[in-house]
Amino acid sequence: MTTTVIPFSELLRRRAARSAGSPAGNDFIADLRSGGCDVADYADLLGQYSFVYDALERAADRMADNPVVAPFVTSQLTRLPAIRADLEYLIGPDWSELVCPLPATTAYVRRLNEVAATWPGGFVAHHYTRYLGDLSGGELTGRVLAEQFGFDTNGILFYIFDQVADPAAFESTYRAQLDAAPWSAEERERVIAEVELARALDDGLLAQLDARRGPAAEVARPAAR
Repeated sequence: MTTTVIPFSELLRRRAARSAGSPAGNDFIADLRSGGCDVADYADLLGQYSFVYDALERAADRMADNPVVAPFVTSQLTRLPAIRADLEYLIGPDWSELVCPLPATTAYVRRLNEVAATWPGGFVAHHYTRYLGDLSGGELTGRVLAEQFGFDTNGILFYIFDQVADPAAFESTYRAQLDAAPWSAEERERVIAEVELARALDDGLLAQLDARRGPAAEVARPAAR
């Protein structure tokens, strides 16, 4: 009897897909991608992500020499400069004085500081969760925001990966690197669990953003069928 071995990257993708997002978090992203958010909502999202990506990219600097982590660290994916430029465009040069982290954002950053800068598998789990998600869904989201708000590039730099010429090929290479990582079966399970936690932390952030939008957002959504 032949046993089919599922590549780790595929197993990770399947398990991550089963981690359903919170309803409120899904509502926020659905509204963002369907034109149901205003500029302030979008700026609020980027403001919270400024803290998340600051922690993650600081961890990348610390972990870049680790032989397991090194293949994943590339300036092609770096998002923090784009986030800062977008926030300056959307809010103004004093944006950093006006943006405060939500409790869910603080919890997310705390976890990044705990594991992403100290544990190679933890770093890769959070790197995978953030950047591959940004790369796969960013083009569509950026296009919607550009059409809705009249942005050209300013305001949506976060979603523009101008250093990634072929996103599909990049993702394929990334998944090959996941498969090549020298992890035991136990360590792979730990990485998958951390990806599931990273998704939950992001869902919590999005849910709090959605709650802060108030009842107007609920009225604007179509009724469930």
